[in-house]
Amino acid sequence: MKYRNVVIEAMGYELAPVVVTTAELEARLEPLYRYLRIVPGQLQALTGIRERRWWEPGYPLSYGAIAAARKVLSVTGISPGDIGALIYTGVCREQFEPATACRVAAKIGIGGKAAVFDLSNACLGVLNGILDVANRIELGQIKAGLVVSCESAREINDIMIERMLEERTMQHFGASLATLTGGSGAVAILLTDGSFSGSSRRRLLGGITQAAPEHHRLCLWGITPDGKGGYLQNMSTDGVNVMNYGVELGRTTWDTFLPHIGWKTGDVDQVICHQVGSAHQSAILKTLDIPAEKDFSTYEYLGNMGTVSLPLTAAIADERDILEAGDKVAFLGIGSGLNCLMLGIEW
Repeated sequence: MKYRNVVIEAMGYELAPVVVTTAELEARLEPLYRYLRIVPGQLQALTGIRERRWWEPGYPLSYGAIAAARKVLSVTGISPGDIGALIYTGVCREQFEPATACRVAAKIGIGGKAAVFDLSNACLGVLNGILDVANRIELGQIKAGLVVSCESAREINDIMIERMLEERTMQHFGASLATLTGGSGAVAILLTDGSFSGSSRRRLLGGITQAAPEHHRLCLWGITPDGKGGYLQNMSTDGVNVMNYGVELGRTTWDTFLPHIGWKTGDVDQVICHQVGSAHQSAILKTLDIPAEKDFSTYEYLGNMGTVSLPLTAAIADERDILEAGDKVAFLGIGSGLNCLMLGIEW
């Protein structure tokens, strides 16, 4: 996939207000730690995550996406009537139907001929949405499109902590540990053909996707029948194999991505990776031979916000002028499934 007429016009985000430290989560697990003889502090030591954020109880997902979308529209002055597509790309959605995107569109005034729908692909949702909008712009179907997402970790964390305290086995603890890295946040990415501002900043050059779907059972989040006519929400992750196979998929994707974009490793000025934790960050940078100083991370204080993690991290890096005009920037996304998607942007 290569593009000549697509720019990232603006990025907006909304941080969840409730700060939850890793120490607080471990305090809730104290009976389990005592039973399994686990020394407190292991979660932060293993992940590098010292805190994350949650929405207030009952906060609608669409509200976070609406707030982020309003920010990018207000900054650019682009009218909702100019938006030809709005895609909500979160793992978390408000209901099975209608699309959460419909509520977002209604609240910010997008309708008429605009395409409005949800798209889901684990942690790669926003990146997939960017490609969808970019394709529509490149084909001349639309001039501008919005990709939005909002993720919430509060509910699944509460559920899994309760479950871990009930089951009290090292096997269940290990499979549930990754759940506790989750954070909450919202993001909006506005892409255009560049005609609104005349700016050529943040030009999307292209991207590559690769898949290893044979590993689709390594990370699972969903609902299962409880045997009583209801359903239980559950999450489990084979953290070791998700990292090992994910990093290998990242390597093969990187090897294809660079020549496709016309870059060499040394040409890349900055990378923004999906924010999983310290072990994953170290492994992927070492495997791709990327110096640590070229990577900007937020997982230490925001955790893993799923689809929101990479674009929100990029938005913060842009705010802090870490991403400068003319930089060659690579977005590196790896999600359960396993899927990998990398984008090249001339900032």
